[in-house]
Amino acid sequence: MTKKLETLLRDIRACRICAAHLPLGPNPVLRASATARILVVGQAPGTKVHATGIPWNDASGERLRAWMGIDQDTFYDESRIAIVPMGFCYPGRGKGGDNPPRPECRKTWHPQLMPMLTNVRLTLLIGQYAQAYFLRERRKASLTDTVRAFAEYLPDYLPTVHPSPRNQGWLKRHPWFEKKLLPTLRERVHELL
Repeated sequence: MTKKLETLLRDIRACRICAAHLPLGPNPVLRASATARILVVGQAPGTKVHATGIPWNDASGERLRAWMGIDQDTFYDESRIAIVPMGFCYPGRGKGGDNPPRPECRKTWHPQLMPMLTNVRLTLLIGQYAQAYFLRERRKASLTDTVRAFAEYLPDYLPTVHPSPRNQGWLKRHPWFEKKLLPTLRERVHELL
């Protein structure tokens, strides 16, 4: 890892920019290395991830690793897989689940961090916030339409829904996700690892 990237990660982990808006206080959670070939971009940590400091350390993470076809050791090997959410800290609870990620991370840290991840060959865009940031005007009118058009964004990006157990209904209504997208995801992940 380069010294510049190490310094930036240390600065991000010490960030307190939006502390006043975080119900559990700041605890930036991310993993990155200049050698990572896969970048996982989700929304923001949940309460369990906030408490442990380990990204995707919950039921959603278990499903995500199954979708990718990899084990925990591989997933948490930051020399191979970077994990950089849109918001680094738990944003609090809203009406339908967790609040959206705070915008400060995206504005302050992402423009500095993303250019340092020069070996990334696949960015997994989990949910609408990651898709909006990375795909911009290329994304479709809805999250479902964007995910359904996943092949348009390959080989660099692969948009997906969140692997939360709350999305079980969505997965049942869209069987093409498991039949078409997941095999493509697994194949691409294994090519890069």
